[in-house]
Amino acid sequence: MSQSAETRSFPTVSIYGIPFSKMNMAQTVEYLIKAVASGKSHRVVTGNPEMVMKSLQNPVFRRALATAELVVPDGTGVVWAARRVRQPVAERVAGYDLLHELMREGDRRQWSVYLLGASQEVVDAAHAKLASLYPGVRFAGVRNGYFTDREDEAVVAAIREAKPDLLFVARSMDNQEPWLAKHQSALGVPVMMGVGGSFDVLAGKTKRAPSLFIKLRLEWFYRLLREPTRIRRMMVLPQFALKVARDGDNLLQTK
Repeated sequence: MSQSAETRSFPTVSIYGIPFSKMNMAQTVEYLIKAVASGKSHRVVTGNPEMVMKSLQNPVFRRALATAELVVPDGTGVVWAARRVRQPVAERVAGYDLLHELMREGDRRQWSVYLLGASQEVVDAAHAKLASLYPGVRFAGVRNGYFTDREDEAVVAAIREAKPDLLFVARSMDNQEPWLAKHQSALGVPVMMGVGGSFDVLAGKTKRAPSLFIKLRLEWFYRLLREPTRIRRMMVLPQFALKVARDGDNLLQTK
C-alpha cells in the first residue's frame, strides 16, 4: 500500500522525488493517530540527506522512500533544502522525538507496540525503558533485528499475529526501509516506522546530542565528535549541500 503525491491529504515538497511532509510535529502526530484508528497500513520514513543521496544511486531504496505514506523531514539538511527552493517545511520532525510522541499517545490510548531490531540486549533494554516511561502501552512483541532473508516469513507472521498498533524497526539504513516496503502489506500494521539508532539511545548505549546542539542544528557534529569513525559516512552531508546548491529548483523534479 502506498500513496501518490496527488492522493496525500497533507502538503509535501518533492526533494529529488522524495515527498517530504510539510506538517509540523503536532500535525504529524494527529495524522498518525487517525492512521491507527483507521486500521489501514501506513509506513513512515524519517528522511535525511544520507537517505536522499542513497536513493539517487539505488532504485530499490528510492522506491521504498517514494512510496511511503509519510516521509518526515528528520535531517536538518532536508529542512534547509526545502527552504532554499522556497517550499519550506513547518519544522524538523526528528524520528526519535516522533517515536516518543507516538508512545505518549499510545500510553493514553492503550495502544499495542512491537519493537523489532538491534541486538537482543539493546532491544530488551529499550523495551524496559519505554515500558517504564509509558506504562499504558501494551508491548505485543520484542525481537532483535538479526535475522536472514530466509527468516523473513516467520518474523512477518509473528508480527502479523501479534496485531500491534505501532511497529518500530531499528535495523541498518540499507535494510530497514526496503524491508518495511517489501513486507508492508503482509505485516498489516496501522503505523510502522524505521527508527534507526533510537533503540541504542533508549538503551543507553549511545547518547543523543544535548539540546544546545539540537537547537543549533549541529546534532550531526555532536555524533561526529563522539564517534570520529563516522567521518566517511558524514561526508554525504556536504555532498548533499553542494548538490542542492548546484541543482537549485531542479531538485523539485521527480527524476
